[in-house]
Amino acid sequence: MKKKETPKKTTEKPKKSTAKKTDPTYMVGSGQALHGMDAIRAFVPRTEGLQHESAFENAMKQFDRAASLLKLSKSQVAMIKQPRKCVEVTLPIRMDDGRIETFTGYRVQHNIARGPAKGGIRYHPNVNLDEVKALSFWMTFKCAVADIPMGGGKGGIIVDPSHLSKGELERLSRRYFAELEDMFGPDRDVPAPDVNTNPQIMAWFMDTYSMHKRDTIGAVVTGKPLEIGGSRGRVMATSKGLLFALRRAVAAHGEKMEGLTVAVQGFGNVGGNAAVLLEQDGCKVVAISDQFGAFHNPDGINIEEAMKYSEKHKGLKGFESTKLAKKMEHPEELLELKVDILAPCALELVITKKNASKIKARYIAEGANGPLDSDADDVLNKKGVFVIPDILCNAGGVIVSYFEWVQNRMGYYWPLEQVNRELEVAMNAAFDAVYDTYLQYNCSMRVAAFMVAINRVSIASELRGLYA
Repeated sequence: MKKKETPKKTTEKPKKSTAKKTDPTYMVGSGQALHGMDAIRAFVPRTEGLQHESAFENAMKQFDRAASLLKLSKSQVAMIKQPRKCVEVTLPIRMDDGRIETFTGYRVQHNIARGPAKGGIRYHPNVNLDEVKALSFWMTFKCAVADIPMGGGKGGIIVDPSHLSKGELERLSRRYFAELEDMFGPDRDVPAPDVNTNPQIMAWFMDTYSMHKRDTIGAVVTGKPLEIGGSRGRVMATSKGLLFALRRAVAAHGEKMEGLTVAVQGFGNVGGNAAVLLEQDGCKVVAISDQFGAFHNPDGINIEEAMKYSEKHKGLKGFESTKLAKKMEHPEELLELKVDILAPCALELVITKKNASKIKARYIAEGANGPLDSDADDVLNKKGVFVIPDILCNAGGVIVSYFEWVQNRMGYYWPLEQVNRELEVAMNAAFDAVYDTYLQYNCSMRVAAFMVAINRVSIASELRGLYA
């Protein structure tokens, strides 16, 4: 792997049930089993006022840039660009007080040329078809970059799960999976946790499907509790993948991780665990944030203590009282701090043309899906910022989800050391393939990642051909 010059330093909601609300810690998409264990609260804010294009439009622009360099024909583009299936379902649920309320759910399969669709299911009031289409698109090419034999899918329900009791949540989850039963299956479409979904919900999905099929079919979903077929290492997988990608990027530029400063936007499972791992690797984490605000200490934040505080208080609300960091007046300014590494681990489109010019980080590690839009990419590339794109940087989660699917099907479960070893091998191979393309074509890392992925999906589509 050739070295490149070090990046330059640069100066409407559903009605509330009368039932008891679900404990917020219960709704974390953390991959942790929920047997008396508090999960780390998921960070799912949006940076209001920064988004100016839809997530799907952004995804299409990313595709077009890479496809043009690959010189794909119109026929090749037609086979792999648009989603193959988009389904919307109405989900009537009997609430605890006896009334019936309806919810809207989605499942999109983007491409299955390389294998069954793979992608999470999220529960959020802002879920919409455009977003789900974009996320399924990214999953197709994330799986291809990681070189795992799966395609892209995504799903969601328009709901604020904190307004539901545990019983209502279970009925909604089971109804969703039952309504879409024909789409799912170990060789068809394999969901996983996402925003506001967790191992317990995956267990309900698996049980619903298994009851309908009169069999135990664990491989129909991943991210399950360990006790019913989950994989060791799944909780930390996305964060470890981010760490492995960053190590590779920093080494490619002749630097070491030790002493590099880091700002992490999002202190849920991905961001919080990434902060822990980066600190253990010798980095100095100087800023963190969640839905309660952003916190900064130029001398470094004690991440172990921050994690304990977040678990105890179900977030970072009041974290400034610990004197470990000061609360920033404007949370979005965390993105603009002068640090070596910026890790946006929240939701999509938090860095756009409106704020990209203010970014001072030298490396950006995209722990979230689609945190940059295409205009921001242009600005940052011109500034010499080295961006590790989402479909590469946060692929650790889907890689270990694939490992879980493999283990379910073989009926043999790997020790944690093997999972982590195989994950590092897969992430390093993925990074090297993208980095070599980046050097060969003198393009951005994002375009290079899409070139690698699109080429793999296109070849698979052509080999399979068109049926009828």
